[in-house]
Amino acid sequence: MSNWISRLLLLSGVCLFSFMAWAGEKEDMAEMQRQLNAEVMSEPFDAGDPAKIDAYIKEAMANDIKPVTRAPSYWQPGYTCNYIRQYRYNYNNYRNCLYHHRYYGRYW
Repeated sequence: MSNWISRLLLLSGVCLFSFMAWAGEKEDMAEMQRQLNAEVMSEPFDAGDPAKIDAYIKEAMANDIKPVTRAPSYWQPGYTCNYIRQYRYNYNNYRNCLYHHRYYGRYW
C-alpha cells in the first residue's frame, strides 16, 4: 500500500511540475509575440516600388487583363487604396486596388 501511495505522490509532483513549466512557457510565448508585434508595427508598410506597380498596371492594361473585381474581406464602402497602405495589408491587395481603380475609375 505504501508503494502505491509513494507512486501517486510522485506522479502528482510530476504533473504539478509539468503544469508549472507549461504555464511559464505560455507566458514566454506571449511575451515573444508582444515583442514581435512591436517590431513589426514600428516599421512603415512598404507598398513596394511604385514604378513596378505602374509597370504591372500598364502591362495588364495592354494585354487587356481584367482587374480583380472582388474586394478583400475587410473592404468597406468609402475606403481607398491608401487604407490598405495605412493598415499594412498585403502587397497584392494594394496592387489590385490600384489596378481596379485605374481600370474602372472607381474603387471596389
